[in-house]
Parts: sequence; C-alpha cells; structure tokens
Amino acid sequence: MPADVKPEAMPDTVKTAAPEIPKGVWRRLLERKLAVFALVLVGVIVGAAVFAPFVAPFDPAEQFFEGLTLEGAPLPPGETFWLGTDLLGRDLLSRLIYGAQTSLIIGVVANGIAVAVGAFVGILAGFFRGWVETVLMRFTDLMMAFPALLLAITLAALFRPSLWIVAMVIAMVNWVQMARVVYTETRSLSEREFILAERAMGAGLFRILFRHILPHLLSTIVVFGTLGISTTVLLEATLSYLGIGVQPPTPSWGNIIYENQTYFTSAPWLVFFPGIAIIALALGFNLLGDALREVLDPTQKGRH
Repeated sequence: MPADVKPEAMPDTVKTAAPEIPKGVWRRLLERKLAVFALVLVGVIVGAAVFAPFVAPFDPAEQFFEGLTLEGAPLPPGETFWLGTDLLGRDLLSRLIYGAQTSLIIGVVANGIAVAVGAFVGILAGFFRGWVETVLMRFTDLMMAFPALLLAITLAALFRPSLWIVAMVIAMVNWVQMARVVYTETRSLSEREFILAERAMGAGLFRILFRHILPHLLSTIVVFGTLGISTTVLLEATLSYLGIGVQPPTPSWGNIIYENQTYFTSAPWLVFFPGIAIIALALGFNLLGDALREVLDPTQKGRH
C-alpha cells in the first residue's frame, strides 16, 4: 500500500469500526423494572446525602439530654426520634443521612480513582505489549496476590484514618480488577483487522487509542465503574466497622455499627438500620450496573 495514503482516506468500514454508546440508553433503562427500581433507590439515597442539611431533622453530632432513658440507654424509634437514638443520645436518622454523604464520597472518589488507574494500566499493557506489558501485568498480578481486605487493613493501619485516606487506601486495592479486564479487551482489540488496517495506513498511536480503542472500552468502563461503587461502599463499611475507617465524630454507616455494637441485643435498631442502608445502596448500584451492561453490551441486545 502506498506510504502517502493518509488515515482520512481509509474506507468507511474502518472509519466506523469503533462502536458508539447506543442511542436511547435512558429509554431502554426505563423499560426494565429492576433498572427503574435501582434508579429510584440510588436517587433517594443520593438526594438525601446531597440535601442532608435540609432533610436531616437534627444535627448529627448533637447529644440530646432527652435522647436517653433514665438508665442512660438509647431510645427506641418514636415520634420525636423516628429511628431512635444511639448510645450518646444522638438522633440515628440524622446520622444515617449524613453518613450517606461519607459513603457516597468514598464510593465515588475511591472507585473513580481505581477505575482511572486500572483503565490506564490495562490500556498501556494491552496496546504497547513487550516489556511494558510484562512490567505492568506482573505488578498487577503481585497486587492481586494479596487479599484486598487484608491489604486495605494493613494500609489503613499504617496511615492515620480519615475520609480521604480511606478513599485512597480503597482505590489502591481496587484498581487491579479493572486493569485485568481492560488489558484483556485491549489486547484482543489491538489484533482486530480494523486496527491492523489503521496501522498499515500510517495512523498514529493516539488516533488509534482515542478513535478506536477507547470507544470499544467505554461501555466496559462505565459498567465496571457503576458496579464498583457498591464494592467500595461495602469495603469502607467493613474498615469503619473494624475501627480503622472513617473516624468519629464523622458519621459513617460502618462506624455507626462499630460504635453501637455493644447494644446489639438491647437496642438492635442501632445495627439494623445502618445495615439496611448499606445493603440498599449496594443493591441499587449492583442492579443499575447490571442494567447498564445489558443496555451497552451489543451481545445483550434484544435480551430481557
């Protein structure tokens, strides 16, 4: 093929080889009952977190004298305190609403960093191959050899736990799965005929990456990012429950359970309601991620 042929002169089949996100994503999502349920569930939790100062009935750190019984025990759910109070006489509903902010911030920030790092490593290793692939994927394998929870506990113990430190720790242990998935897809794509045709026509690396590789990976990144939020929230709750996550007085669903676990038998609502909140958020994002996978994955077209 002549060397002076430019990428702009390539056949239409090569130009349009990279898929786009299907049109009518919202319409197709709304056709699925579980997707609608997930959107409502996630929307309620996100709305409560964003508008926490207007939704929460009380200050989450305020200790009410009338929030404890005469014996100093937490109050059960009632007319004033809808979900009861904790061991310090604080309103549990208000702490759960503000705790949603913590969980969502960590879920979005930590998972966003993990997805970005994992996608970057996977694309580099899968596209450039050679020593780049060897170094990056052997390091990824090394990170995957450590149990994620154990590694997170170790890292959290080395640093002073705070909101942003916990987010960074979770991101450091969660990027490896994303890297593996993106690496596999990128390596497969780089051997496809339209990519080989681009190379033969003299297309630059950046053109191939941004015009053909990334569009193919976009649906995978979106779905993996959505599903990863639930995993991140659960890991944050676990670290907080173990006392090495977000530290009081900052409310977190995990540290609410940690603080009140001694009242599990006498005041079960202190553990039950935060647990329900964690399950609801994880369920919402998992259902939403599954629905997005069905909508964005061409192989799922027409399936319900």
